[in-house]
Amino acid sequence: MKVIENVAQWRDVRESLTGSIGFVATMGALHGGHASLLARSARENDITVLSIFLNATQFNNPADLTCYPKTLERDLTLACRLGADYVITPSNEEIYADQFRYQIQETQFSRELCGAHRDGHFTGVLTVVMKLLNIVQPRRAYFGEKDFQQYQLIKDMCEAFFMDVDIVPCETVREDDGLALSSRNELLDAPARETAGVLNELIRTDLDDAAVAAALTEAGFCVDYIVTKQRRRFAAATLSCEQGNVRLIDNVTLATLSDA
Repeated sequence: MKVIENVAQWRDVRESLTGSIGFVATMGALHGGHASLLARSARENDITVLSIFLNATQFNNPADLTCYPKTLERDLTLACRLGADYVITPSNEEIYADQFRYQIQETQFSRELCGAHRDGHFTGVLTVVMKLLNIVQPRRAYFGEKDFQQYQLIKDMCEAFFMDVDIVPCETVREDDGLALSSRNELLDAPARETAGVLNELIRTDLDDAAVAAALTEAGFCVDYIVTKQRRRFAAATLSCEQGNVRLIDNVTLATLSDA
């Protein structure tokens, strides 16, 4: 595995590569969900590229950015073990040499669900993903369905801008109690972690959205939203713990549900 620290270095490498390239974009703090993306990329491509870049522009809350887990050395060890061929770790100064003057904005779906509660979040996500895809130039890029809204927006962006890349959705990886794997889970203390699995448990029930939200509130969550759209139930809720508030998101498909 080779670690590439800047775009110019990667471009020199990229010119020498042949065969299909799979890409996994991350902010670090790698976990089993990322491992599943890398494994699928390795199965389906000749070369797998991982990026580790903590993207400040997608954080609407500075405290959230400060608390986000930063585990670069551990991540590099894990990436090597999981079969990544290249890891790109660009600096903020290089990715945003334009000082974020140029931005990618979506005007409809990005304003719903998480977008309604995190102002500017998806503008930051779409902008950095556009930059990373242009840098890496992969044949396929892999995104987890836990962040289904993010996956859908990225897929639609690539189609809208005629980008020659397949955006591949990958099934959510979960803990035994149903909690979706997330880098933020590292911030949960023991009581919050014991409660966290209730989120997935409740959104899978046949209760309506309002009843699920009420049950989550009763269990100790601060609920941002429970919304059912196109037979998929989306959820975002926060738990308080020793290191502050930890926001969890999830979604499930339920064939028995109709839109609320």
